[in-house]
Amino acid sequence: MRNLISSFLLLTTTAFANEGMWQPHQLPELSEELTALGLQIDPESLSSLDKFPMTAVVSLGGCSASFVSPRGLVVTNHHCVYGSIQFNSTPENNLLADGYLAQSLADELPAAPGTRVYMTEEVTNVTDRVLAGVTEDISGIERYKLIEANQKALIAEGESSGMHRCSVSPFHHGMEYYLIKRLEIRDVRLVYAPATSIGKYGGDIDNWQWPRHTGDFAFYRAYVGPDGKPADFSEDNVPYQSNSFLEVSAHGIEDGDFVMGVGYPGSTNRYRTASEVEHQFNWYYPESRQFRKDLIDIINETTEAESETLIAYQGTLAQLNNYSKNFKSMVESYRHSDFIDRRKQSEQGLIEWLEENSAKSGQYGPAIKQLLSLIELNQATKERDLVLAYMRYASLPSVAVRLYRLAVEKQKPDDEREPGFQARDLKRFRQSLQALSRRYDESVDKALLGYLLQRYAELPVGDRMKSMDDFFQIGDRLDPEQRKHLVDDAYSESSLADQEVRFAWMDKSVEEFQNSDDPFIQYAVASHDERMAFEEADKELRGQFQRWRPQYMEAVIAYKRSLGQPIYADANGSLRVTFGQVGGNQPKDGLINQPFTTLEGILEKDTGEDPFSAPAEQLDLIRKKTYGDYVLPSLESVPVNFLSNLDITGGNSGTATLNNKAQLVGMLFDGVYESIIGDWDFDDEKNRAISVDSRYMLWVMEHMDGATHLLEEMTIVE
Repeated sequence: MRNLISSFLLLTTTAFANEGMWQPHQLPELSEELTALGLQIDPESLSSLDKFPMTAVVSLGGCSASFVSPRGLVVTNHHCVYGSIQFNSTPENNLLADGYLAQSLADELPAAPGTRVYMTEEVTNVTDRVLAGVTEDISGIERYKLIEANQKALIAEGESSGMHRCSVSPFHHGMEYYLIKRLEIRDVRLVYAPATSIGKYGGDIDNWQWPRHTGDFAFYRAYVGPDGKPADFSEDNVPYQSNSFLEVSAHGIEDGDFVMGVGYPGSTNRYRTASEVEHQFNWYYPESRQFRKDLIDIINETTEAESETLIAYQGTLAQLNNYSKNFKSMVESYRHSDFIDRRKQSEQGLIEWLEENSAKSGQYGPAIKQLLSLIELNQATKERDLVLAYMRYASLPSVAVRLYRLAVEKQKPDDEREPGFQARDLKRFRQSLQALSRRYDESVDKALLGYLLQRYAELPVGDRMKSMDDFFQIGDRLDPEQRKHLVDDAYSESSLADQEVRFAWMDKSVEEFQNSDDPFIQYAVASHDERMAFEEADKELRGQFQRWRPQYMEAVIAYKRSLGQPIYADANGSLRVTFGQVGGNQPKDGLINQPFTTLEGILEKDTGEDPFSAPAEQLDLIRKKTYGDYVLPSLESVPVNFLSNLDITGGNSGTATLNNKAQLVGMLFDGVYESIIGDWDFDDEKNRAISVDSRYMLWVMEHMDGATHLLEEMTIVE
């Protein structure tokens, strides 16, 4: 299968200059084109996971990052370490507001529980092993469970050292499967984060906007045991000795220069059908955004400014705000574009292409018909699925459900447990229970649950769960005040807000759960069977998708090949490389985006009120034109952020933006408004990624925060 995919690659400069998030093993076939674009290192090295620069780029499990010293110093985005800053903040010592700089190794703070640094060491095609035993005549759920069992066996084999975290990821929607083996560093510490007035300058107002003036950078350090192997946090641990690390450029880049992004993009949907596109943009994004807006309002209304409660919910608010704005912009972009027309034309072109070849029509026609039917079936329960998904924002009932599921799963042999509840997951499970202690407040949680129950009660009776109806008295015509009393009583009688109590439930039996008088534990037990019935039905459907979607993708790839269009797998959280140039654009008539912003833009934008309230010291330095060694001559100032046409999506946050010598010139942290729809559709004219410029990062470190010991630890290239 791998040879099949490789044979589809079309080596043309126009195809590869911008669009595409490429797997490292594909890159040797692009050597000629990459060299022509300006790459000065050996393109072959980009395909080698045991060579520079790939060994310097890491994942944080949701964000990307990079080693920038031989002592395990890791640079990423400020918003990627936001949870760790929040976790270590109090009203008396508010690191979110003031920033943090460890003056020595002893001062470095433990990151939020569950924080990891992952280094990809091996990526192996395991398609044959994943699909071993799968036949055409088995049911969807049999297919799903067989594939899952094969994946678990591969993961267990890959993690036998005790030092690695493995996953088996589908590519091209199940045409291929790869075993991804990553070294897992479990002791991660917060080293340095500028104040939020720098690291999040512009806040949610500037999110997805240009011009931008955000110092979105921060540093972790990876620690290992004295023997050099991954270990849990201990004062005896030592900084990880990285085999390679990125040099940081103080010279930077100019307009038109070659850049590449190396990181771990989350997910894209470039190969979805027109019906899936219409559902996402016309229903899911608007409905989901309303949920998020309502939850944001509830948190803000239930917390006081600068209170400990508000600090506890800063990470939640940041995530809710980010995606609320993202979804709004997605819809607006969609409605002002011809995306759906082009997608429908492409599908019609595929059908006509198949009709011209009876053999291909017979091979792929049934798969397309089956897939479209499955998509319609999947969307039939959309209202229920959305409400139940958002119930996770009510922490105590959600924790109770997870804890009872753990007790049920622990009755099974480990290799038969649901992923997330196996022995390999228990440490992270416990850390999530620990993290809740700094991200929870009873008054807020009660308000969130009250709202979510109201939304749940609006579902048709046939979409609701009888057990949930009974427990929360849905359908009993309770007025809002009565339901509030019911929720208040549940919280007052539950002890799950206590961390040690939560930890203790991890070791209790199913019988102990069933005999508990804790209201939320009772709720978890009562609703379990219905939840499992929903889950089994979902697995049957997913198994059917596993059968038909790969065949559909084979047809799409063959069709694209016939048109000379680029072919790459959708992003799925695995290591990818993308290429492009620094440059602005003209997103609409009369509007021209310049490629760089400068220090002076901070001064012009500053109002003295959050989120446009830069530190007074910074404003004074800008007025005095204290640029140091970080001036871009063409701008006669220090560049803050810059635009490029790199192909990005969520998860690219913290991705190393490298020059043609693979030196760090910035870090991706956002995209412009017009490129939000890039998760689904790439438009070279409109797509622009935003990076924080390395020169601004170095300027802040030297002239603002006095992080000279970190500058000395890093290799700064003049």
